[in-house]
Amino acid sequence: MSGPESRKRRGRRPGGEDTRAALITAAREVFAESGYDGATVRGIAQRAGVDPAMVNHWFGGKEGLFGEAVLQLPFNPKTIADELASGGIDDIGKRAVTRFLTVWDSAGGGVFAALVRSVTAHEQAIHALRDLFLRHLFGRLAKKAGADDIELRATLCASQIIGLGMVRYVAQFEPLASADIPRVAAAIGPTLQRYITGPLD
Repeated sequence: MSGPESRKRRGRRPGGEDTRAALITAAREVFAESGYDGATVRGIAQRAGVDPAMVNHWFGGKEGLFGEAVLQLPFNPKTIADELASGGIDDIGKRAVTRFLTVWDSAGGGVFAALVRSVTAHEQAIHALRDLFLRHLFGRLAKKAGADDIELRATLCASQIIGLGMVRYVAQFEPLASADIPRVAAAIGPTLQRYITGPLD
């Protein structure tokens, strides 16, 4: 039997919700590889297997797609901060590194890489990183620990974690890029712990 129903669809995807999801997935990959400036609507659409017009249809352009694919984090920062803060402060540095790597590893590191690669070209990426690490996470943990110089401590923690993410997910330096999480947490956790609860002088 032949006819429209018996033939498999070929070519580009139709313009439904699966197209939207495909564009978000492709955008995360392309933004992670090229940053905001280097990514193009045509390149993202080609990766997703859809017509470039679908980017405007669903997101209004590259800016809107970046917001959906990268700035909408694949987890709730407040939930993670609450989990870490509820477990006491004596080993909070090690637990923070473990949680960070577990979350980003499960997402393939793509969203983090896209954020970092886009920082120099997209002000919203800077705000997203600042809100994530300073306001939602390390600022709250330093306050929970009753520490002084909360803003400095949060910034120091952010420098450590962002540096770790850069090496693991963007530059992919081995052996750190593929090291198991407990080993990395054991090595970096004490430094983060000092930033949160120890003396800074």
